Amino acid sequence: MNLHTDIPSRTEIDALLAHRDAASVSIYVPTDPASPGDAERIELKNLASEGARQLEEAGAAKADRDAIAEQLAALDSDETFWRYQARSLALFATPVSLLTFRLPNRLVAQVQVADRFHLKPLLRAVTFPQVAFVLALAQGSVRLLEVGPELGSWDVKVSDLPADAASVPGMASLPDRSPRGEVKGAPVQKVRMRQYCRQVDQALRPILAGQTVPLILAAAEPLDGIYRSVNTYPHLASRSVSGSPEVASDSDLVADARTVLDEVYAAELARVRELFERRASQGRTMLDVGDIARAATFGAVDTVIVDIDDVVPGTVDEDSGAVTFAEVDDAVAYGIVDEIARRVWLNGGRVLALRREDVPGGGPAAGILRYAV
Repeated sequence: MNLHTDIPSRTEIDALLAHRDAASVSIYVPTDPASPGDAERIELKNLASEGARQLEEAGAAKADRDAIAEQLAALDSDETFWRYQARSLALFATPVSLLTFRLPNRLVAQVQVADRFHLKPLLRAVTFPQVAFVLALAQGSVRLLEVGPELGSWDVKVSDLPADAASVPGMASLPDRSPRGEVKGAPVQKVRMRQYCRQVDQALRPILAGQTVPLILAAAEPLDGIYRSVNTYPHLASRSVSGSPEVASDSDLVADARTVLDEVYAAELARVRELFERRASQGRTMLDVGDIARAATFGAVDTVIVDIDDVVPGTVDEDSGAVTFAEVDDAVAYGIVDEIARRVWLNGGRVLALRREDVPGGGPAAGILRYAV
């Protein structure tokens, strides 16, 4: 079962964050890759109806409301679209456009209406997508897999990927003996494997270009060390799935890869916590939403850690960053923490969208500052 995903690029996220339109609807729908989409389409209709109600209460023009409804209805009738899903679907609708992203993360169903898009849940897919590529590398075979947190794995088609070490051009012509007749099997074999690994790395570059998800290597020595010496992908996991992937079952390979993936994200969370504690001792952290909003407005926030699911309705002043909380989450108010994330991102900071239990202080947001304020 393939997990069809559309992870947004930095450029796409920048455009979404910069968007402004009085009638902007953000919808998140949990999806199931194995489902025909019936339940998901019902959920979308319910959320779309709530969005339409909020637009009407906010005084949006009927023409704008009808245009958004028409686009969502057209998507509902697209059988092919619903046949290929991941774990969540993000939709961003205006009267003139509808953008969709299929995400690997399990997100909470919600609709947000405002003059800007609600993007905090989408940023989770960039922060911790919970998917990885697995390079199953052996002398007799090589393949690239994509692995998710729950489902099985699936092969990724890679152009120009050698079938095995023997198929790399020039391998068969390498001598096995020196001019004096001395056996040079071990050095020659190492040269062959290095050329093989280099060609594999080159074939993967178009697939991995622009990606940030981990690449997990499944290989035995000496291929493991040789591949690492020629690898150009910056997100190669430090730990491999040991042993030859040719003798492991797919289920064992996937299980081991997920263990490595869990370790990768656990290590990243540990680094974030350690950095927060170190900066706290220097007076360079904040836990109050109002304080973080003001600091983010003036570009003082280096990293903001936000609760992916929580919505704190209100507004943030464009110039001062002063927060006004709202009792009702309607089309006038928007997510304050979402707006904080937007300002940090556009000011070149880092946004980490996590679960509440992973946010320092246990609140909706925590900020690490560039300097003490």
